[in-house]
Amino acid sequence: MLPVLTVEEMRAADEAALRTTTHEALVARAGTAVAVEALEMLGAAYGRRVVVVAGKGSNGADGRVAAGVLARRGARVRVVEAGTAERIPSCDLVIDAAYGTGFRGEYRAPATDPGTRVLAVDIPSGVDGDTGSAGGRPMEAERTVTLAALKRGLLMGDGPALAGRLVLADIGIAPGPSAVGLVEDGDVDERIPGRPAPTHKWASAVAVVAGSPGMEGAAALSAAGASHGGAGMVRLGVPGSDGERGGAPGPWPLEAVRLPLPLEGWADAVLEVLGRCRALVVGPGLGRSPSTRDEVRRLVARAPVPVVADADALVALGDAGAAREVIAGEGVDRPVVLTPHDGEYARLAGEPPGKDRVTAARRLAERTGAVVLLKGSLTAVASPAPPPPGGPWPEVLLSGAGASRLATAGTGDVLSGVIGALLARGVPAPWSAALGAHVHGRAAGNGPAEGLVAGDLPLLVADWLSARRAGRPRAGDGPVAVGWQRWPGRRPEGGGDG
Repeated sequence: MLPVLTVEEMRAADEAALRTTTHEALVARAGTAVAVEALEMLGAAYGRRVVVVAGKGSNGADGRVAAGVLARRGARVRVVEAGTAERIPSCDLVIDAAYGTGFRGEYRAPATDPGTRVLAVDIPSGVDGDTGSAGGRPMEAERTVTLAALKRGLLMGDGPALAGRLVLADIGIAPGPSAVGLVEDGDVDERIPGRPAPTHKWASAVAVVAGSPGMEGAAALSAAGASHGGAGMVRLGVPGSDGERGGAPGPWPLEAVRLPLPLEGWADAVLEVLGRCRALVVGPGLGRSPSTRDEVRRLVARAPVPVVADADALVALGDAGAAREVIAGEGVDRPVVLTPHDGEYARLAGEPPGKDRVTAARRLAERTGAVVLLKGSLTAVASPAPPPPGGPWPEVLLSGAGASRLATAGTGDVLSGVIGALLARGVPAPWSAALGAHVHGRAAGNGPAEGLVAGDLPLLVADWLSARRAGRPRAGDGPVAVGWQRWPGRRPEGGGDG
């Protein structure tokens, strides 16, 4: 897990580092890291034209060190003081070192020729380091070398579009504590337990209550997500599947053991089977009738196992205050995971989440008493109460594995099943939600770039998890969506002080 720092947290980390090293040494390392990335983008240095837009602060100092390294390698480098040029002369690369994470206000970057490549230092100038909001007219970078730790503004708001691919450079500053962490592939290896040798199918059983006449596909996808996410048994209940009132049998997954349910009054029948299950998924495709609302609320309030409430279950729970009453439970103590997209969030919270996904997820978690997974290209998972300092997870976990190919019907149903499987395998609720989103996104990276459908995902999930377990990374591993990598400390000949 990578810490994701606020501007203030990064400032504290800088101050701590300066107790054991000098500012000049840190600037030299940062500038060298920027120069290394510039050389990779250029392919070679000799004769290449580079313009560095440098401000007066540390960000500008980093850019000037990079300019020196590139000049010694034969590049034709020109340093332009921030705010003094209306237009950048034609060049092969612009290094944006005008302003860093502490900048507030508006920044109007000098104009460049169409297609000019841009490398930003730490964060694109003009982007708020905490929220990602852009003021004025920042440059759009192809890559950003961010120093010591990721910053929230790189992952939210306008940040991702303006920062491009992120390169995380270790320059000898320990990030320190952070309330937010970004999930990595290694967290999947460390935090999802393998199957012990003496086990049985009920040890990780999941009950799925989903679907309705005409919406059987949602139930099938959620059940398949659970099965391929590692559930040993899936009990699948679809209201109306008992054949009464014209209920259709549906395309049920062969692995799921069906629990025939009437169209109304089905909550008690589900509660009877939960004694042998380890998690419950409820909501996809259930419909929104008054009777469905009542049954969902009754089931969630009395379920003795961890619950994933998705899709129509979120509607049934009502607004945040009403949901809190149900989530508090009737004599049961178990976590509830809510999985809203932006529209569902707005219904629960009474307002849209906005660009600050971290604050939005945290706010709804506090109001509902549930773990909240706010879906999106950057998924934020917040716990209802802050964990103790140094606890087993930060207050908010982020997954940057989402991609536009997942914007197709039914993928969320699969995700709810995967999260249910992780809960049943004993993974704590915040980690189940965050790792479920991460696995879901990474697995999609192994699917077709065009035409991916939700039915493809369950097998892709099983394949990706299996490859991780066997230690054989597959295409789709690594920093696909947010695009970070750790700078390994390479220095070109004649580089700065290390």
